Amino acid sequence: MGDRWPNSFLATAVAVLVFGIAMGYFEAAVVVYLRAALGLAGLVVVPVAEPGEFDAYAGIEIARELATLLMIAAVGWLAGRSWLERLAWAAVVFGTWDIVYYAGLRLAIDWPPALDTWDILFLVPMTWVGPVWAPMAVSAALVGFGLAAASRLRAGRSIVIGLPGMIVALAGGSLVILSFLVDAERVLSGDTSPWSAWPLFWLGMVLAGGAAVMALWRGARMASGGALDH
Repeated sequence: MGDRWPNSFLATAVAVLVFGIAMGYFEAAVVVYLRAALGLAGLVVVPVAEPGEFDAYAGIEIARELATLLMIAAVGWLAGRSWLERLAWAAVVFGTWDIVYYAGLRLAIDWPPALDTWDILFLVPMTWVGPVWAPMAVSAALVGFGLAAASRLRAGRSIVIGLPGMIVALAGGSLVILSFLVDAERVLSGDTSPWSAWPLFWLGMVLAGGAAVMALWRGARMASGGALDH
């Protein structure tokens, strides 16, 4: 392998995955320490009947979330050679970080007790909530499609997205995000009844996943000499 090893797909994938794993565990540990320091050990995120309890820390938390996204974007930028490959690696980091974050919390403090436990996912631009299994499903898809796309691009092959595919992917992603916003108000007020927006979530996942599969398939077809309509 010699000089080629540092630039190979395998070397990059190992480095990116290791970073995502370390980042996920690091955040899980920080959450455990912070909640213990605040006297909130036991529950990690709430639905709380008194959301004002966390108001003093909202600005810090939002800044931390933005910093996390910048870290993920920076790793994607360093790992990739084109904007699409950089996006693929960023997806791998994001998905790995999120899955390991939940795994770390489960190992450290036995939370979440079940995959349908409610969690606060993001605060930007408003509060997102969902059962734990939902962000983990998104993250698994990001890791899988991210690695598949990065592998193709690093090998010099194409991924053909096209305007229709991009529209479908954006629509799917928007539906997934919307599904995390629908129940936010009631969950934050203490209502932990089942998730009402799961049909939106799965519709969004099917649309976004289908667009990703189609982009990979069209790229493979182009590489094999098949005709494509652009």
